[in-house]
Amino acid sequence: MLPYQTDFIRFMLSAGALRFGEFTTKSGRQTPYFINTGAYRTGAHLEQLGEFYARALAEAHGRDFDNLFGPAYKGIPLAVAASMSLNRLFGHDVTYTFNRKEAKDHGEGGLLVGYDYKAWAGEAPCRVVLIEDVTTAGTSVRESLPFIQAGGKARAVGLVVSVDRMEKGAGERPALREIREEYGLKTAAIVSVLDLIAYLETEEGAPYLEQDASLPARMRAYREQYGAV
Repeated sequence: MLPYQTDFIRFMLSAGALRFGEFTTKSGRQTPYFINTGAYRTGAHLEQLGEFYARALAEAHGRDFDNLFGPAYKGIPLAVAASMSLNRLFGHDVTYTFNRKEAKDHGEGGLLVGYDYKAWAGEAPCRVVLIEDVTTAGTSVRESLPFIQAGGKARAVGLVVSVDRMEKGAGERPALREIREEYGLKTAAIVSVLDLIAYLETEEGAPYLEQDASLPARMRAYREQYGAV
């Protein structure tokens, strides 16, 4: 792992966004770990979170993108925080856009807020990277692409998530690979479930293993049952 990835795991744990135990996912799966982006509740949390996303974006895309899209609702603060950190850390000033769940029928109207892709004046389409917390089935990506690409002036080029659970998507392939192969997006994650397991087996992870020595084995068993290569 790169140093910032280890720092991100520490950050998730300290914020309570990464928890270990017994949880039920939205799909009904019983999982030994749970990631809750809603645990980031302070300005300091968002500032740090934005930095981690910015580093992952720079690692995956360099400066080859123009806009961040945050799917409503959890993706909205992620896109805003990441865009601020990109400018501060890398001098890369990109626009951001997010969608409403329901169209606004007054004022400026419409479903999108932030940068209006129709205003893009470049010869090539505006290059958009979607920002998400955790992707399993890829539903929000599929819902977001029509918003981004409707006018023909913007093109989705990537997706960055906080944690790659490395689980099957709609079929037998890993969700991120499924999205990459179906939509041509370059997908990346700040960390993966394998990074979480590796962290638990370091000296820093010892306190969690003192509470549950079977945790790495249960996480591997979960990945064997629901994961994909």
